[in-house]
Amino acid sequence: MKPLINIIGAGLAGCEAAWQAVEHGCQVRLYEMKPHKFSPAHESPHLAELVCSNSLRSNAPTSAVGLLKEEMRRMNSLLIKVADETAVPAGQALAVDREHFAARITEIMEGHPLIEIIHEEQTELSASPESPVILATGPLTSEAMAESLAAITGEERLAFYDAIAPIISEESLNMDIIYSKDRWQDGPGDYLNCPFDKEQYLHFIKELNAGDKVPLKSFEDEKYFEGCLPIEVMCSRGEDTLRYGPMKPVGLRDPKTGRDPYAAVQLRKENREGTLLNLVGFQTKLTYPEQKRIFRLIPGMEQVEFIRLGSIHRNTFVCAPALLLPSLQLKTNPAIYLAGQLSGVEGYVESTAMGLLAGLNATRILQDKPVINPPVATAFGALITHLTQTDPANFQPSNVNFGLFPPWEKKVPKKLRGEKRKEMGLAALEVWQQQLL
Repeated sequence: MKPLINIIGAGLAGCEAAWQAVEHGCQVRLYEMKPHKFSPAHESPHLAELVCSNSLRSNAPTSAVGLLKEEMRRMNSLLIKVADETAVPAGQALAVDREHFAARITEIMEGHPLIEIIHEEQTELSASPESPVILATGPLTSEAMAESLAAITGEERLAFYDAIAPIISEESLNMDIIYSKDRWQDGPGDYLNCPFDKEQYLHFIKELNAGDKVPLKSFEDEKYFEGCLPIEVMCSRGEDTLRYGPMKPVGLRDPKTGRDPYAAVQLRKENREGTLLNLVGFQTKLTYPEQKRIFRLIPGMEQVEFIRLGSIHRNTFVCAPALLLPSLQLKTNPAIYLAGQLSGVEGYVESTAMGLLAGLNATRILQDKPVINPPVATAFGALITHLTQTDPANFQPSNVNFGLFPPWEKKVPKKLRGEKRKEMGLAALEVWQQQLL
């Protein structure tokens, strides 16, 4: 009989961990509380549901997240493979049709002979060397499971807040105003752009600053992840903050006027057909009525139909440097592995990558094989370094970025650094893969 790994949570990290385990000779018992119970941000019965956005960010291997995706492809990542298969046009980014993506992952998980899916909530952690557990319950881990984890680790859990951008109907837009263009590219592009003049922009940010927000609960602290700030929090930092952020107009010359707009809101396809669109960078904690009122001030969106409104929710993660080994095992109980955002990374791709490593490591240990940690030159290694070597007193979740990589031994011109990181990372990955055989 093949060794058994228990995985709690069938999101991105849990499904990737399950795939790696069965591909390397184990069987899996995968626990998922849906459809009997849903977190505040989930609504689909499918596994591997994408909540905030359909974008997996840059696909260029000369970017940190693009390099991570390329490393995952070479490590036989199921979720990146399915993302490639269900991609929708998004310029240089990898974005997916969320419904098709989740449905395909669910189909594969349900149809695999070595994966047993159990639809019930797990509220306690119990593991042994012969029966390890990968905890991949995500940033919305239930109170009961978080308390069980805190009891085992002896550490208080940490939390920050993440926000979701609205989704709108394409057919409700005024295309006499909105135009198609990718930044700095000639001709039509994958993004739709809503152009502002100065007067429109100043009126918009005035209303955004004054809009009613959803109040935090009495036990919640206002602590946001800097890489995913609510649009109104960014707006409160200064008149031009949005014009240097998600409403940056540069490279988006309006073909109707021949001029750059003063500011612009970009819309990205949510599905293959392009009937649903996401407001890029417009995560929000505005109340629902205020979202409808204020976002209809965006040029071309005066009569827009909202398919999903934005929201804010609590995200839970552990202080990884104090609690985790480089293998993603808990120091206090090595039979328990943490994967996904709960481990202290941020982002869909990073969460999936931690699921890949947790599944691989749990399998190797069950098979009496040594754990081999990813090289520091790889994007995998950069994330593990962040999780395990950051000062615990200053630890915060992070997306993968080149700032997490080792410093250059010799000075490299800025324009060549992405290419050099790619070459070094993929070369190191190739050597590491040979060691895993």
